[in-house]
Order: sequence, then structure tokens, then C-alpha cells
Amino acid sequence: MRTVLIVDDEPQLLRALQVNLQAEGYQVLTALDGTTALKHAEGGHPDAIVLDLGLPDINGVDVITRIRRTSSTPIIVLSARHGSVDKVRALDAGADDYVTKPFGLDELLARLRVAGRRSGTPEMVEDAPAIDVGDFEVDLANKKVTRDGAPVRLTPREWAILQLLVRNPGRLITQQQMLAKIWGPGYDNETHYLRVYMGQLRRKLEADPARPRHLLTEAGMGYRFEP
Repeated sequence: MRTVLIVDDEPQLLRALQVNLQAEGYQVLTALDGTTALKHAEGGHPDAIVLDLGLPDINGVDVITRIRRTSSTPIIVLSARHGSVDKVRALDAGADDYVTKPFGLDELLARLRVAGRRSGTPEMVEDAPAIDVGDFEVDLANKKVTRDGAPVRLTPREWAILQLLVRNPGRLITQQQMLAKIWGPGYDNETHYLRVYMGQLRRKLEADPARPRHLLTEAGMGYRFEP
């Protein structure tokens, strides 16, 4: 994990976290309000988000909900609210973890490491740019796919879907996340696109497309890559 987006309406705390996380080797994006946070979440491609619930313009839970429409980036909620109701609302909206103020930097760093292990960090992808599952191999660095040693030709859409799944091994990628990431806003209901392209990928890559081992469907929810 390299880039962290910190969202908090307290400038002093925001600056302190920025300095300390940078000292730990992180690149840090900051936002004082929900509007800026949503822009950074979309355009800055953070590897994790640390988000305060009490923002001046948009409720923190609403920020989580809007991020989750298009992204599975780990979100750690940072808040002075101690009530379990707030925690449940944040977690139900899609947050991955919850830290209550006041907190120690070591605790936050530990939770960022846990979030990175859950999500599959960019460092892990760079350490192993070629994913070999036996039936086929995906070379993320060079954007190549081979099956039984022979190159497999993929369309740009097929590659985008495969890359998204392979970079998130074992994780469910929802239909809405995939559509928003690859086709863009406004395609939330075009799930038939995914059925067509996943069928094409399975025919090209799976030993038995009718009973896939690696490119799996979670009925009514989305898709998962199992190495």
C-alpha cells in the first residue's frame, strides 16, 4: 500500500497524520470535506482511505456509500463518535474498519497494514507481476495472457475485466463496481455486458468453460478470481 487518502475536518490533525504517514513511507492525499474526498477517491486512486464521519458538507456514511458504488478501496473510519450505532452504520455502508479518537499512530499503521493484506496491495502485484494458475498465465506488467504456452488474444474490454479480477484475488467484485470501473457512470444496469464478456473470457482461458475454476460468478452479486 502506497497512497493513503485522509479525510478530516480538523486541519491540525490532518497535517499531523500527513507528516507522520509520509515519514512511514506513504504518499498522502488530504481532504477537509466530503466533496474533496470524493474527487480524490476517484482521481487519486488511493490504496486506502482514512475517513472521519463528521464532515462539514456530506455525512461520512454517505461518502462511504458513494465511494462503494465504484470502488472497493479499503476504508478505515476515524471518528470521535463512540456509539455502536455509528459504527454499524459505517460498516454497513461499506467501511472495512473503525478507529475511535483519540488513537495512537501505531494503531492506525497496524490497521492500514491489515487493510492492505485484505485487499491485495500494489506491492504484492509488483512483486509477482505474472499470475500463473496452471490453466493460463497473466502477465500484468506486459499486458499479455498465455494458455498452455500459447498467446491468447483479448479485446481491450476482456483485458480490463481480467486485470481487475486478477489484481483482487479471492475478492468479490460487484457487478456495479465492475461496470463503473470499466464502462463508466451510467451503466449500472447493463449487467448483460458482463455476462457476455465473462463468457468470452472463460471460453478463451478456462479448461472447462461450463465449470470454471478461476473466473467465478457469485449469482446476483458479481465475480471473483480464484488463483
